[in-house]
Amino acid sequence: MNSYILLTGGAGYIGSHTAVELLQQGYNVIIADNFSNSSRSVVQAIKEITQKDIILYDIDVSDENKLKDIFETYSIDSVIHFAGLKSVGESVLKPLKYYDVNLNSIITVLKIMEQYQVKKLVFSSSATVYGAPKSVPITEDMPTGCKNPYGWTKWIIEQILKDITKANPEMSVVLLRYFNPIGAHPTGLIGELPQGIPNNLMPYISMVADGKLEKLHIYGDDYDTPDGTGVRDYIHVVDLAKGHIAALSFIENHTGIEIFNLGTGSGYSVLDVVHAFEQATGVKIPYQIDDRRAGDVSECYASTDKAEKMLNWKAKYNLEQMCNHTWRWQKIGYHKIYQQNKDCDCR
Repeated sequence: MNSYILLTGGAGYIGSHTAVELLQQGYNVIIADNFSNSSRSVVQAIKEITQKDIILYDIDVSDENKLKDIFETYSIDSVIHFAGLKSVGESVLKPLKYYDVNLNSIITVLKIMEQYQVKKLVFSSSATVYGAPKSVPITEDMPTGCKNPYGWTKWIIEQILKDITKANPEMSVVLLRYFNPIGAHPTGLIGELPQGIPNNLMPYISMVADGKLEKLHIYGDDYDTPDGTGVRDYIHVVDLAKGHIAALSFIENHTGIEIFNLGTGSGYSVLDVVHAFEQATGVKIPYQIDDRRAGDVSECYASTDKAEKMLNWKAKYNLEQMCNHTWRWQKIGYHKIYQQNKDCDCR
């Protein structure tokens, strides 16, 4: 019987790009997604890019019976868990919603994995678990502690997974701490699809460039950085997706739990990204400087030495390519998927 990789939340921004990379490398893929923060049209775009079939379950993975049906029907080899709510700002306003959704989804997944003896898991974690780092670059052994409920859900899930692997030494788990994913697939057919005003920098910039928003709001220009704006580690989403393939290869030969940063190892300021986008696209980005946001740190970027050594993985795309691919997505895929959603109400 063929084995499958299950992507919970696999129609989302990072999940969809990971699905493409998996399919192109010959894996059998199942997506389970309730489309609360994604579009069904993305699945068709994945098929268009890869020219391969993909199995889709339109479910909430917190539903034990519906999730169990997948494991009952298919031989699941590994799970990559993307499912969950992801807006830092919304988590501050609606903490109970975030604890409910994010914790219940992983607990349900782990229960069903245990029932069907599936022992390999890659978890979509976040650099937010580092809180306000005292120094950069950030290494995986630095202290953790969060500034918002979203980050705490990631931190708690990491602890759950540490406890489970300690209790069951046959488990093989990788925690991937993402830094700041941006960009889109080079075809322009899939990319980030925010609802309303974006929370993340690059889709905000691209929507301003496309005339959908009037101007970019930059929160703070008085940080201790070269131009006063916050510095972050921006990684191309395709590089990030390939990091998941490397993690799957790693867990084939290792048990226990390992943590890896996925970033570029370099920091760019908000204005660096704005100017790079302008240079790459020829479109001027109007912006306004606002007050700092509570909880934001001046700079945050990864040490990627561990991932390079143990996963044999390293980010390849540069900032100009990230900007170019974002703009291609904004002009091609975003408009296409937006129109399909508008015509069929298929979010």
